[in-house]
Amino acid sequence: MASLPNRPFSLNAFHSAEPPKPTQKTASTVTVVGGGVAGLSAACALADAGFQVTVLERRGYLGGRASSYLHPGTGEVIDNCQHVLFGCCTNLVSFYERIGVADRIFWDSRMTLIEPGGRRSVLQPSGLPAPMHGLPAILSSKCFSFADKLSLIFAFSSVMAGKVFGLKSDPNRSLYDWLETHMQSRGALDRFWRLVIASALNADLDQISLPYATKVIRELFLNSPAAGSMGMSIVPLSELYLGAQKYLEARRGRIEFNANVESANWDAANGTWTIQTQGGEFRSEMLVLALPFEATAKLLPHLPANPAAAELATSMKTLAHWPICSMHLWYDREITELDHAVLLDRDIHWMYHKSRWQPLRDSKASYIELVVSASTEFAALSREQALSRATSQLAEFFPEAARARLVKSALIKEMRATFGVPPGVDGARPSAISPWPNCFLAGDWTATGWPSTMESAARSGFLAAEALCSSLGDRRKFLVPDLPPTGLMKLLG
Repeated sequence: MASLPNRPFSLNAFHSAEPPKPTQKTASTVTVVGGGVAGLSAACALADAGFQVTVLERRGYLGGRASSYLHPGTGEVIDNCQHVLFGCCTNLVSFYERIGVADRIFWDSRMTLIEPGGRRSVLQPSGLPAPMHGLPAILSSKCFSFADKLSLIFAFSSVMAGKVFGLKSDPNRSLYDWLETHMQSRGALDRFWRLVIASALNADLDQISLPYATKVIRELFLNSPAAGSMGMSIVPLSELYLGAQKYLEARRGRIEFNANVESANWDAANGTWTIQTQGGEFRSEMLVLALPFEATAKLLPHLPANPAAAELATSMKTLAHWPICSMHLWYDREITELDHAVLLDRDIHWMYHKSRWQPLRDSKASYIELVVSASTEFAALSREQALSRATSQLAEFFPEAARARLVKSALIKEMRATFGVPPGVDGARPSAISPWPNCFLAGDWTATGWPSTMESAARSGFLAAEALCSSLGDRRKFLVPDLPPTGLMKLLG
């Protein structure tokens, strides 16, 4: 395996390295429904606050949509999709540090863009202060024409100008509409906005609310060099989240696997929730629902009825998920020295060379994961069609792939990979306060201010934990501040 680079930055200066001190509420009990990032971050925070926490997970492993499993057709443990984090994901990094797995993240500040035929351009920070740290790489990139570069600089400058003059992006305006008025060239649209930004938000340009697009631009490309560094787990995702299980068990908590929740009832007289699963009942004084919005919607008819619950059900009907497809390929030899890359002008968007940075893999061969974002059309392909298209396109970027022997493969269609953030979506994203007593909501789809990411999920868990504590008169904070701007970006506030 290639040697792992040292982590290029540290977030320790921006959040406490020590977990919050437990309170004396040792008799209080909490049930968290959902063992994804949102549920686990809420559970660990509440365990730190002195609550006895039980997590109910319907599957036999942790991670939710960021999980791994033994694929029966290949005999390999694979992630359901490649998940990445960035330096600006302060709450997710804080969660990883809390559960002791931060050292299992491989960080890289370089993004290699490859054109069919193999020509490469590398985006990476320079020594210039933010927001100019990325300018030399943009100007020297081969994949962007002169007109493309002017277009991108103009768009980035417009985003910064909006920040300087305190102009808020219209939440009812789409990114596509904004781009049409900001003179973007065809190359800038196809090779940056549709690929880097739209695939990061996993939606078409006209289905992305402008504030979320400008947030991604500021966080990843403008605020600081550290903010845009990309991190990937060097172990399968469900193994990564076993750290949360150990963390909870060390604090009187537990995780119940294969516990599919069927209903939850509130007993006002005793001040307790009774949660019914296929395997039995669980009782607690507090309840956190940390489920995707579809699963929450399915559970709503089996929760106490009230007008606010009906309003929540109505608002969730406007939410929608977008698919991501991933093709897992095992070759008999190494087809590239790159750890990861962005692939231009083809159906496949991202290449992750996982055998280079996952120690359990055979580094003499190549385990490649190809990711196609916002992939409704690709998701409609059969396995054979998807495999043929992916492998032939991969060989356009890496000729060694055409000479190597494909040992085995797997196609994963994650049809509910992320929720969409179209114009007006914020009106359908609820806060952590639920329609029921002593019950709180978490999930990346709730009102976190972030698009559908693991960072949004971690934030939602911390916000739910804060709301729960606040309901008991405890004003402690779990949410970690954003990574502060550096350089000239500090002047923008």
